[in-house]
Amino acid sequence: MKVIIVEDEAPAAEKLERYLLKYDANTKVLARLDSVRSTVEWLQINQELIDLIFMDIQLIDGLSFQVFQQVKVKKPVIFTTAFNEFALDAFKVNSIDYLLKPITFTDLSASLQKLETLREQLQPGQDQSQKIQHAFSSLKTKDYKTRFMVKLGEHIRSITAENISLLYAEGRDAFLLTTQNKKFIIDYTLEALEDILDPAVFFRLNRTFIVNINAVKDVIVYSNSRLKIILQQEFDKEIIVSREKVNDFKEWFDGVRKT
Repeated sequence: MKVIIVEDEAPAAEKLERYLLKYDANTKVLARLDSVRSTVEWLQINQELIDLIFMDIQLIDGLSFQVFQQVKVKKPVIFTTAFNEFALDAFKVNSIDYLLKPITFTDLSASLQKLETLREQLQPGQDQSQKIQHAFSSLKTKDYKTRFMVKLGEHIRSITAENISLLYAEGRDAFLLTTQNKKFIIDYTLEALEDILDPAVFFRLNRTFIVNINAVKDVIVYSNSRLKIILQQEFDKEIIVSREKVNDFKEWFDGVRKT
């Protein structure tokens, strides 16, 4: 298999190449690229030489999604990133998987096995990149978490997602706040919660808060083009939509769901 690695951090690119060779010693990394510009230039000339692209999302000169605006990418892509907020955007292009850093060999192996499975489903003469995308989209239907088990002293309760107003981090712990203003600690990170909650209902506002659309009482324009969220219930912490999330929040709040 012939691949390219688009990654602006040399240690991460080296680690990925080691894992690829460990998975298949015949793998050839034809290029390591670190910017949108160099990736576009390389693909315009050499794209037919490769089978797969590994692509970080945040590069030295912008987001790698800009590559797809400048060149028609015909090969499947596995995105790698430290931030899962770009997952939905990744699946709009030729992405067959989305790996969160730090990447493990197990994660990489699972992605490559998935690619092999999808290729086996192709019929001769069909466009590979489009068919792989179509096959992968049929596999990635997702069941979102509808309830959480919590402890109350010696008792165990089940809290349904619709009864959760807010999920938030406090130190190293994560909590859920119910519509009845009850607070429970849960054994999840916000990153994991963001991945298992229905994005039509829940939105991650910043590094600390994930809010339920039904819990939002008011949205106030705040300083530096940010937004302040007021809940339907009393809450003693200020909830601010981070600047980089404002546009996505507005789309979500307006009922636009990215797919």
